[in-house]
Amino acid sequence: MNEGIHFLSGDAPDLIARKLLRRNLSDLAAMGAEPLGYLLTTALPKSVDEDWLRLFAEGLQTDQQAFGIKLFGGDSSSALEQISLTATLIGHVAPGAALRRNGAKAGDEIWVTGTIGDAALGLRARRGEIDDPTGFLINRSILPAPRLGLRLANIASAAIDISDGLVQDLGHICKASGVDAVIESHLVPTSPQAAAFGDAVLEARLTDGDDYELLLAAPLANAGALKAACSQLQITKIGQFTQGAGTVKVLDKSGNILQFQKPGWSHF
Repeated sequence: MNEGIHFLSGDAPDLIARKLLRRNLSDLAAMGAEPLGYLLTTALPKSVDEDWLRLFAEGLQTDQQAFGIKLFGGDSSSALEQISLTATLIGHVAPGAALRRNGAKAGDEIWVTGTIGDAALGLRARRGEIDDPTGFLINRSILPAPRLGLRLANIASAAIDISDGLVQDLGHICKASGVDAVIESHLVPTSPQAAAFGDAVLEARLTDGDDYELLLAAPLANAGALKAACSQLQITKIGQFTQGAGTVKVLDKSGNILQFQKPGWSHF
């Protein structure tokens, strides 16, 4: 899994390193894979000093130990102005056990791990746009928790991690699987810290992304097994897949369809 990272000026180098690894580890988690190691590519301007490099390396070491991975190699070069960082994570999964995006079927239930929207609000807090007195939302934005180690083979029929936004990533499953999806906005799990901002941030919570929680499809008969596989990790049913060709509907408590300006983050 190969993905770069965008960060804010002033972000601590060690936390940048850890998020770089964690967002890529989340891709492995979404396939049910076990991480082994990674390749690191850096392009750094002359303004990057030894203290920045030391802290960045310490952050890599912290999460290498936390997730049992090694640095296999990579490449480094210079840059004129901006820092560019890319990690390629390498893992393995048993033959036939990989979770994919194209296995959802009409009638399957839609589940998510954790709470949704914390990272979007955390980014606003990091920018000084909202208050986050406990630091919970900021921490969720800077240090996502990749949901590794869940044994979901033969339980979940499809999976993806929520990086581009719940609605958009659900759309990826729908298009790959040839189904539609209906989710109920009031069922989407919310942390107390995010809930304090009310419905005013609902669109941001559902479309801004960066949560790195898992979005899962599972047959109704597998609900119990899914909960057991997630053990102490919060898992919530938010909707259902239906016959269709790739659309996502988000309903309010009254059953009305909600319209958003955009379904999620666009890379292009």
